[in-house]
Amino acid sequence: MLFHNSVLLGLAPIMALAKVQYLGVAIAGGDFGCQIDGTCALSSAQLPGDGADQMKHFVGDLGMNMMRLPISWQYLVNNQLGGGLDTTNLGKYDQMVQSCLKTGAHCMIDIHNFARWNGGIIGQGGPSDDQFVSLWTQLATKYAQNEKVAFEIMNEPHDLDVNIWTQTCQKVVTAIRQAGATSQMILLPGTNFDSAATLVSSGSATALMGIQNPDGTTDNLVLDIHKYLDEDNSGTHKECVTDNVEEFKALAKFLRDNGRKGLVSESGASNAASCLKAFCSQNNFINANSDVFVGFVGWAAGSFDASYVMGLTPTKQNGKMVDNQLMMQCIMAPWTSFSFSNNTIAQPPTTPQKPSAQMPTSLSPSSTMVLDSTMVLGPSIVPFPGKGTPTANLVTIPLLTAAPTAVSKFSTRPIDSYTEMFITSPISDMTTMTRLFSATGAPPEMPNPTFRPLALSPLGSGPSHLPKAPGAAGSPGSPVATGGAVATSRAAACGLVFMGTVVAMLL
Repeated sequence: MLFHNSVLLGLAPIMALAKVQYLGVAIAGGDFGCQIDGTCALSSAQLPGDGADQMKHFVGDLGMNMMRLPISWQYLVNNQLGGGLDTTNLGKYDQMVQSCLKTGAHCMIDIHNFARWNGGIIGQGGPSDDQFVSLWTQLATKYAQNEKVAFEIMNEPHDLDVNIWTQTCQKVVTAIRQAGATSQMILLPGTNFDSAATLVSSGSATALMGIQNPDGTTDNLVLDIHKYLDEDNSGTHKECVTDNVEEFKALAKFLRDNGRKGLVSESGASNAASCLKAFCSQNNFINANSDVFVGFVGWAAGSFDASYVMGLTPTKQNGKMVDNQLMMQCIMAPWTSFSFSNNTIAQPPTTPQKPSAQMPTSLSPSSTMVLDSTMVLGPSIVPFPGKGTPTANLVTIPLLTAAPTAVSKFSTRPIDSYTEMFITSPISDMTTMTRLFSATGAPPEMPNPTFRPLALSPLGSGPSHLPKAPGAAGSPGSPVATGGAVATSRAAACGLVFMGTVVAMLL
């Protein structure tokens, strides 16, 4: 290998290519006034007036696909325990739901009562199971025909008998399915505020896994997961003291061992430096384990203003909504993929580029690796059958180091008609992982092992033949690819070309 201190990782990129299926944010306000004893003052509820615009921004501009819509039990029934849904209040809440659905996102109905009504635990001395089931039967009946509505049975139960609570949840699941909502996602919450750290140890996860649909299946029954990073897991302190990786690692093992899925429906942090590091690390781990964690929803936007410690509400600047650093660095960055605009891949030259004669012995923290197809493909240019000469394969990859171990991005974009480049960065302090393969589907043939990087240069400088592409707003452009002809044998061109993973690590 020509890289100093480098290693080939084989199939390691499979984990790095992961990201959760659902990403979103809570549009808070309907829960305002709710205390952990289940008292919820109707006068404090504040459905966000610009909630529809926020959701349109999150989905349309950021690409999110799940919104969580907290509301209190008291609000929906106008303080009448066991009563029907209040026409006026439900109408206001339904406007939020419909605004969410219009974006195309999945919309989560969240009853934000902590498994209580005015101090009494549901099914355990407080409201009866029948009264709670009545609420969910009415909600499920109203939204049964829309498969993008998800049902979060209860926000953060705590200090209760989890086995009795599981029986209550089973009644709710049965009622939702029998009301006609047969395929929607239902989130199953455990005790101790649904904390990822104690879902297994408290017995919640094991008990909840016993809940079934009326037909005996567990389809779309998902473990509900919450977790904060501050000193008491309350989500009220500015500083973060943990990245929760060990907690989520144990929970991931439990879910894999039991063949089940979970969704992190609430987790948040502040913009403090400690949180930008820890929250990014947590969310990177969640995305990397998307085989068991199907979604992540950040807390919170909606009616919170910019002063809220866990705020994700975008601000309006020059008529546009602008997201804060926490949102972009720790929620979006671990999830969104790299993308190359059409003007960043230039047309190839008529002759292959020659490898640089000089190779650095290490990478600086702001480096750009330029990879050429000659690293992995054979020495001669052969046309693809019936398609003419293949196009170039030179790609410029920025190594993101602003948040080490916190950003894991996955990109899939055709470089030309026959190949795709998959990129993630970084997994460790300085890591770029690359996988290149032919998309023709023919039987694979081993690629030429020759590894000849074209150039290594600091981000923003680079060889003179590399033009600049526009960077992000306010940032300098990055070098972009200009060429380097694909050289391959006919069999290799039609087959799978796999170069493994090149990991360049900061010394």
